[in-house]
Amino acid sequence: MFFKNALLYRLRNKPAIALDALENALGEHRAVPLGESQARRHAWTAPAGRASNMLVHEVQGQRLLSVLSQERMLPASVVKEEVEDAVAEIESKEGRKVTRKEKTAIKEQITEALMPRAFIRSKRTFLWWDTRNDLICVDASSRTTAEDALDLLRETLGSLKVVPLRTQELPVGKMTAWLTDPATRPAWLVMGDKATLKDKADTVFTARCADLDGEEIQTMLANGCQASQLAISIEKQASCVLTDDLALKGIRFAEALIEEADHTEDGDDALVRLETDFHLMTGALTQTIDMLIDCLGGEVAFEPESEPEPASDAA
Repeated sequence: MFFKNALLYRLRNKPAIALDALENALGEHRAVPLGESQARRHAWTAPAGRASNMLVHEVQGQRLLSVLSQERMLPASVVKEEVEDAVAEIESKEGRKVTRKEKTAIKEQITEALMPRAFIRSKRTFLWWDTRNDLICVDASSRTTAEDALDLLRETLGSLKVVPLRTQELPVGKMTAWLTDPATRPAWLVMGDKATLKDKADTVFTARCADLDGEEIQTMLANGCQASQLAISIEKQASCVLTDDLALKGIRFAEALIEEADHTEDGDDALVRLETDFHLMTGALTQTIDMLIDCLGGEVAFEPESEPEPASDAA
């Protein structure tokens, strides 16, 4: 159970909620079969699947949650064809043109009628809540998916103040420096063979299986291109693609870490295996995140939230 992506968020209000209280709160938003009239829904589901009905697992202050997103897939072409047939029938019978307002109403009626027969697409999104460091990590490739998961957690808890993790130095500047000058690279950093560069006109150039220290890449950098994505490896931890918004994508954990998980006692117990993998993963990601924050000049400090001024007494 290892994340493939890591979108990082810092908790601002540090909600303190006991494990059993969190389990109960999640249970009020547990996933159930999608209703016939529902187009989509996000709800909590058991991270361990059939191995356990628990909605949250905690290992040494690290919590694992899972969101089930369900959406009815109704092809627009099917709706369009049905609408056209209905409009043609009305125009033929009544000898008049159907207005745009009528077409909109017809489309809504047809969509509602077809919805119960639509195919349901399901997707799971995992969240890692680091209660020790007030960090939430979402295993998602897009910010939209991550925000959907955070919105559900916010609804579940009543409030949740989180912001994307930000560092003093922008990743784009640091990645560009790493490519331009090898002397700026930390000792623990190993360059990969993929990079995405942007020029001043925001034209995107993608290099795969490339020598990032080679003449072609270096010429583009000399001409003003900057790195928006860069494949890197962190020694003995993981490899990934670092992006300009401090996301880690396409994560691959070190072979030694995977082997350690494979040789865990009770490896045939699905629940034990899940929690063991989670423990090893969070340890590796915590070190990786800390190293990246440090080489990017540290984290941006929060501005203190202003307290509302007390109302003055009436004279």
